[in-house]
Amino acid sequence: MAATAIHVEEAGSAGPLLLCLHGIGSSSAAFAPQLAELSAYVRVVAWDAPGYAKSADPEGPLDLDGFADAAAGLIRERGTSAHVLGVSWGGVIALRLAVRHPGLVDSLIVADSSAGSGTDPAKADAMRQRAAELAELGPRAFAERRGPRLVSPDAPPQLVRRVVDTMAASVRLPGYAYAAESMAGADLRPEIPAVAAPALVLCGDQDRVTGVEASQAVAGALHKTAYVIVKDAGHLANQERPEAFNAWVLSHLRITARIPEQP
Repeated sequence: MAATAIHVEEAGSAGPLLLCLHGIGSSSAAFAPQLAELSAYVRVVAWDAPGYAKSADPEGPLDLDGFADAAAGLIRERGTSAHVLGVSWGGVIALRLAVRHPGLVDSLIVADSSAGSGTDPAKADAMRQRAAELAELGPRAFAERRGPRLVSPDAPPQLVRRVVDTMAASVRLPGYAYAAESMAGADLRPEIPAVAAPALVLCGDQDRVTGVEASQAVAGALHKTAYVIVKDAGHLANQERPEAFNAWVLSHLRITARIPEQP
């Protein structure tokens, strides 16, 4: 299959590469706080996954390997390796990327994620039903239904609106259907222990989507990992508590990439 044109947002001109992979209902817009703040230390690249937002639709179905390989292509285009930050579905892609292309992944930051929906038949079935829900409702109504659960119950209204607006502008078929199927079929429990890259696993303490236990299971299966709870944050901890989230990411990068204390 020919390569799909992938849109990215980039910030920062020096330091190691930080590739940011968004969740299943989002886009590069999810990483606005990281593009703004972490780019003083590293080169931040946030993608719109194939079939999302400003990226072109894939020429054929993509499975989890296909999404991981597309991310690998972005790293190779820059002639380097990368620290990979994945949120939710993006974390599942990041883990598969680290298994398939270990030479490209210097470290992982896996946020509010899991080993995939394939770990539970009910979750897999629910994930597979999402494409039909999107087709029936359309992106805006779909986002209005799903977006508010991605943050904590006490999240400010402007954040809820931003999350909903981002989802409404990002999701469409067939890309969302490919993404949902990639999650529904994913059970990374057998392969996570093979990940060699050092990892930081974070989870909002009020994550109502994947939940704290799923992040704990990922952290427990990785050999070189630190696990952090982000207080007063839901599923999108990087957006709801960006100061705390970014501070933990910088701490991780100071150890794994030896970035300086000050930019």
